[in-house]
Amino acid sequence: MADRTSSLPPRPDSSPARSWWGWGALDQALSDAECASLAALVPGAAGTPLPVPSIASLDLPRVRVGAPAPLAHLLSSAPADRASHTYGKAFRDVVRALYGDMAAAPDLVGFPRDERDVVDLLDWAAGADVAVVPYGAGSSVVGGVEYRAGVHSGVLSLDLSGLDRVLETDRVSRAARIQAGALGPGLESQLRPHGLTLRHFPQSFAFSTLGGWLATRAGGHYATLHTHIDDLVESLRVVTPSGVSQSLRVPGSGAGPSPDRLFLGSEGTLGIITEAWMRLQDRPAHRASASVVFERFPDAVEAVRTIAQSGLHPANCRLLDPGEAALSGVAAGGGSVLVLGVESAHGPVESRLAELVALARDHGGSPAEEPPAAGGSAVGAWRSAFLRMPYLRDGLARMGVISETFETACTWDRFPELYEAVHRDVGAAVQKVTGASALVNCRFTHVYPDGPAPYFTVIAPGRRGSEVAMWDEIKAAAMETLGEHGATVTHHHAVGRDHRPGYDRQRPEPFALALRAAKRALDPAGILNPGVLFDAATT
Repeated sequence: MADRTSSLPPRPDSSPARSWWGWGALDQALSDAECASLAALVPGAAGTPLPVPSIASLDLPRVRVGAPAPLAHLLSSAPADRASHTYGKAFRDVVRALYGDMAAAPDLVGFPRDERDVVDLLDWAAGADVAVVPYGAGSSVVGGVEYRAGVHSGVLSLDLSGLDRVLETDRVSRAARIQAGALGPGLESQLRPHGLTLRHFPQSFAFSTLGGWLATRAGGHYATLHTHIDDLVESLRVVTPSGVSQSLRVPGSGAGPSPDRLFLGSEGTLGIITEAWMRLQDRPAHRASASVVFERFPDAVEAVRTIAQSGLHPANCRLLDPGEAALSGVAAGGGSVLVLGVESAHGPVESRLAELVALARDHGGSPAEEPPAAGGSAVGAWRSAFLRMPYLRDGLARMGVISETFETACTWDRFPELYEAVHRDVGAAVQKVTGASALVNCRFTHVYPDGPAPYFTVIAPGRRGSEVAMWDEIKAAAMETLGEHGATVTHHHAVGRDHRPGYDRQRPEPFALALRAAKRALDPAGILNPGVLFDAATT
């Protein structure tokens, strides 16, 4: 077919040097002076930043398992590889790395180059009682890539970054077969010559992979309609210790339970996703955006509900409460800010944006003065703050400040009470744990006709050496509050190990029984990501 290609392009350009201890690119981390300046805004913060330890200074545990000769070329026990694959990028991960706590370091890091290598590494690990922790790019914020089970002879971190190609493109059907280790920028650069895009842009876009998105059911660019990576999947190919699963590539099927749904969100516990056929779209050529300010947050919430139920499907519909708007630098006057965006590959979008702004105005919103099609200063400020926020979090962590987030989803009727409960109950937990008042902010990352996905930020001074324990207690209080108010323990960050208590309460027991049976069938030796979704000792 003339519009279908399977020729391999050159490997995508390498990403910038990554931080081994914190978020993102090494050259984007805050300097000591910037950390101190930022912490000055938080009463009770430490006076000087924690130093970033060198990898050479780390006390890594001894390697307990040797690389078998036939696979030695795929395996590394180098300190830099072990240290950079020990944790994800949650607050508690960053703090432990800063303190040089490498107790959870894997024994080996595997770098497969193709699916055959993945099969060989899994076969060896199953026979040697070596736990396998799949690793896309390590941006998990829920303990998804950290081994904690303590019952295996060794631990292998399986880094899939070598499987980074767009293998085949079907221009007619607008789809592509993509390897799981492809980072966001590399994936998009390979699709660009075809005029296509996956258009899945989570905050971690530059530092996460297709396989990671699929394994965690990641939320992406679109605030409405196609919000999760699930909506973009045609078929999956998954390597399990019991064999390779390849689902049929079709636009839709009613043939029994979906095999793809079994592996989406399985977080590497049932198999290793190696590639997927993904639905694509033409690259947008028309865009427009606007920001709307509300004096009252409840009015803004009602405006967003109306928009979510209107069928207009804005690409961007992010609501920031007064605290979040101030923190992002988009509202100095204390109001809430709604950021709207529309896009199309086929025609002008200004009229659709005007409809959305009109709905917001009907609920008391005041559109900003900037021309909507120009992007607007508030829109630009929000985007810059959004991308910069994880680096600021790391800077605060170096200053002993607890700064972390949790996200959820609930129905519209439950949101007002949930919002108040989080401020009251989580705020009280922070006061109890830290002895100080917390800054608790909220924004909507995604919205649906039947409810929003609120994303909360908590900032409070911690005590040096106790930051992790303090955050764990606050996290437990947050999960308890979400459960009490009918909200999910996670909307798009996945379960990992940190959300297990809330997930265990949320999932129905018959479904848990079915999942455990699937785990036993697909991973009989219990080596795949032990402790995620299942207890390592009971599966």
